Amino acid sequence: MIICSVNNIGKMYGGSSIFEDISFEIKEKEKIGLVGRNGSGKTTLFRLIAGREAPDLGQIHWKKGLKIGYLEQIPDFEQSLKVKEVLKRAFSSLVTLEEKMKQFEQEMARDNTPEQLQLLIDEYGKLQEFFTNAGGYEIDAKIEKIVNGLTIQHLVTKKYGALSGGEKTKIGLAMILLKEPDFLLLDEPTNHLDLMAVEWLGKYLKEYDGTILVVSHDRYFLDEVIGKVIDLEDGEVTTYYSNFTNYTKEKEERLLKEFQAYEEQQKKIKKMREAIKRLREWANRANPPNEGLHKRARNMERAIERMEKLSRPILNRKKMNFEMEASERSGKDVIQLRNVSKSFGEQLLFNDVHMRISYRDRAAIIGENGTGKSTLLKMILQQLEADEGEIRIGSNVKIGYLSQHVLAEMEGETVIEAFRNEVQVTEGAARHILAQFLFYGHSVFKKVSNLSGGERMRLRLAQLMHQEINLLILDEPTNHLDIDSREVLEEALEDFDGTILAVSHDRYFLNKLFQKIYWIESQGLHYFEGNYTYAREKSKERQRIKGKVITTAKSKKEMPVVSKDQKREVTFKQTYWEKELDVLEKQITELETRMKKESEWGKLEQLFSEKEELERKWEELYGRINEK
Repeated sequence: MIICSVNNIGKMYGGSSIFEDISFEIKEKEKIGLVGRNGSGKTTLFRLIAGREAPDLGQIHWKKGLKIGYLEQIPDFEQSLKVKEVLKRAFSSLVTLEEKMKQFEQEMARDNTPEQLQLLIDEYGKLQEFFTNAGGYEIDAKIEKIVNGLTIQHLVTKKYGALSGGEKTKIGLAMILLKEPDFLLLDEPTNHLDLMAVEWLGKYLKEYDGTILVVSHDRYFLDEVIGKVIDLEDGEVTTYYSNFTNYTKEKEERLLKEFQAYEEQQKKIKKMREAIKRLREWANRANPPNEGLHKRARNMERAIERMEKLSRPILNRKKMNFEMEASERSGKDVIQLRNVSKSFGEQLLFNDVHMRISYRDRAAIIGENGTGKSTLLKMILQQLEADEGEIRIGSNVKIGYLSQHVLAEMEGETVIEAFRNEVQVTEGAARHILAQFLFYGHSVFKKVSNLSGGERMRLRLAQLMHQEINLLILDEPTNHLDIDSREVLEEALEDFDGTILAVSHDRYFLNKLFQKIYWIESQGLHYFEGNYTYAREKSKERQRIKGKVITTAKSKKEMPVVSKDQKREVTFKQTYWEKELDVLEKQITELETRMKKESEWGKLEQLFSEKEELERKWEELYGRINEK
């Protein structure tokens, strides 16, 4: 069944056409991704479909009684309300009903005649039945499920007015999910979410019993959720019935076919025009001029005019021209952390952290929001001091830091001024470089404060490309970049002949570039030699084994008194791998104790390598135990 029909719509802003004559249909329970480059009009189309704006041309029809949920960037609620109260507003009708039931309960507690009491009981029974069937007694459980999934437990007791813009957006997402609308419109729902919350949201939406239209630059997220793509490009839409990965392949194949058809038509037109030219020459040579040949030439001209001309498809869109070269190489050891701890007030972020990053390593720090990822980067950048431990940057290390916050001090400057403050070049050279990052013409005179998130990131990339650096520290580098720009960034970083340390929640980006993962969890830093998917599986394995160990320990405490023969049998049944696991755990603990006492970096490095090797063996044994 069609729930939304878009018929020949058009929209203009300031005399410029965003798109025109767009038509498509959305059917019940479809999960659709709306894709397109930044500035193509995706958010405008979203607002039209949500009914927040009216099209200048055409019409949009919705199924009668359709309940639409639209995620706005920063939703507006009373600032004094607690977040829990805000979330309860998703069930406003049920909350009102609950209050009415309480009034009936108070009325029934008073002195009433038997007839009055019976009337109250009957009315109360009807309200309670409706409240139960509508899920009134499940409100708290539903809120808890969404709050835990989006990892916003720490926000529930805060006042809404005290939240940051990103936190308010997350609360808005939670509200929309709690309302369970028939038609869910989500514009960049993964922004501000950590990796675990993004994975949870992907699974939740995959099983969602309604229609979804989503805009996202997270490629893995799109593959998890959608089964249909609406591609908005050059003011036109094309529909593909596939996930995002297959859409990119199908689009490429379609463009190639269109280009071949265009070339064939151009060859045909060229041959016809050559024939027209010859016919006229022959006609004019005749004495008298041959009217029949002139007529044939005119007929061929009319045929060309009547022909439906194919537009030349654009195969190679303008992308950032981003190539980054490292300056002279650094020493072998780039970053070393030893016994590092950090707290803010009474909140301990992490304790006894060890990290070693060598020349040309590709390392990423991941973890839930609030665990201290950005804090760890700031400590490495010497913007914050560690409470305990030592942080050492190696010899000849030249750091380039990519974060949108770096541009905050330059908000009053223009793009070209901000660029030339960091890179000493002439104005002409600066304009040439900025054009490679899609800042053309007068756009170089825009104020930094007026730039979008993606434009700010492109400006910072332009600054970094022309500085002498051999260590790149990246804090959420793919935020606000469209998919094309992310791919260009990934290609450039692959070719960078230096060291990279990044914080990111883009799983595609992490899997493509990084083979060392540092995972902040339970106030500690866990190291994995592999990409994000590998680290995620190993982390889950650890949690499973940890659960088994706790269960085994509990069962041993509750174990009844047994005979010597039974004890021998239990000892005999213990496997060789479990014994080896105990030995490895003791060795790792001993090494950690020695590392705390060691003061020489050379010996500490050797101990760290031994610890990494023991942890690798430990993980292999875990895997074997699981197989058993």
